[in-house]
Amino acid sequence: MKRKALYGLTLGAALTLAASPPDVFAQAMESVEPFKVGTFAINDVPTVGLVLRNDQLIVDLAAANRALELLPQYASMNMPDNMIGLIEQYEYGLKYRIYELVNWMVEEDLLEGRELRSFVHPVESVDIMAPIQYPSKIMNAAVNFYTHACEGCNDDELASRIRERQENRGVPYLFLKPTRGAVIGDGDDIIMPFGRDRIEWEVEMAIVFGRTGKYVSATRAYDHVFGYMVAMDISDRGGRPPGGYGVTSDWFVGKGHDTFAPQGPWIVPKEFFGDPMERLHQTLVIDGVTVQEAKAGDMIHNIPELIEYASSLITLFPGDVLQSGTSGGTGAGRVERASGSGYLIDGETISASIEGIGTLTHTVRVEQSVPADLSGSQLPPVSTYRD
Repeated sequence: MKRKALYGLTLGAALTLAASPPDVFAQAMESVEPFKVGTFAINDVPTVGLVLRNDQLIVDLAAANRALELLPQYASMNMPDNMIGLIEQYEYGLKYRIYELVNWMVEEDLLEGRELRSFVHPVESVDIMAPIQYPSKIMNAAVNFYTHACEGCNDDELASRIRERQENRGVPYLFLKPTRGAVIGDGDDIIMPFGRDRIEWEVEMAIVFGRTGKYVSATRAYDHVFGYMVAMDISDRGGRPPGGYGVTSDWFVGKGHDTFAPQGPWIVPKEFFGDPMERLHQTLVIDGVTVQEAKAGDMIHNIPELIEYASSLITLFPGDVLQSGTSGGTGAGRVERASGSGYLIDGETISASIEGIGTLTHTVRVEQSVPADLSGSQLPPVSTYRD
């Protein structure tokens, strides 16, 4: 049966070839449908896939490509086995093969009907993993939205603070966040470490780099971008105990815990998103209550400026991630929720969305204990040194 179907496709392609050879051999320069890319566990195997049809279908990229290569008019081309490989190869011809795959599947109606081909999966039948396993670095912009620079302020205080920042923006403030261990995908639990009960949320746009760059000017910034995804910067505001070094704030404590870097649910290549400084609309909802909502106009430093600054410090590589900051509405602003808490609590559901990309949804869980043989050198519960 499969052989007959293949023969039919081949015969049809041959007839088309006779009619217009240039159209068949020319590599597709456009995709007839927009797509997203991600990493999915399909039959317990991490798999690079395409996201199509309003995020309802996942296509196993390598398997679909093998099916395409059974047709004689398509040249053989190796598919990457991980997302960083896809990103590295994308602008070196891979994207045009992906365009061919999408166009072929649409033309042959392979994305329709109840009986889908073996390389096409309903999104609910796969596990959504973090798209990049794992970035070499995650760079985060701190206090990059005017509303976040004055959490808990009244209207007059906020207006005054905005005027001050507009008159003296300075340069961005960036910090690094861990990758493996911290990065989680859609549906994974966010773990509040034992005794750390001042955990906050921050929804952010994540810029994924596609080309290596150093000293990338703002005018050339988008040339180095592969695409965009949703991210959260989960933060521990408990600080460090007194004594020792003597500084109460600690960025390693604040940003470095396991599960504190949700990313995904997939990546939108830049050609299908447009200018984020015109389109960005990000929100965060906890148990049905919208606690954050912002557009790009609230940014202090725009995305090209962030890229210029970051690349003046460190070389950007394919698969690296830069998160552009969050808006007002974090726990520091004490947004009213059903729990009455200004921080996350056990069992809450947290969803971060960016229009045109997707939504990350996670359940918050509290770590219940630590090993009994620890010497006391571990980070202590916040309650041991704060009221």
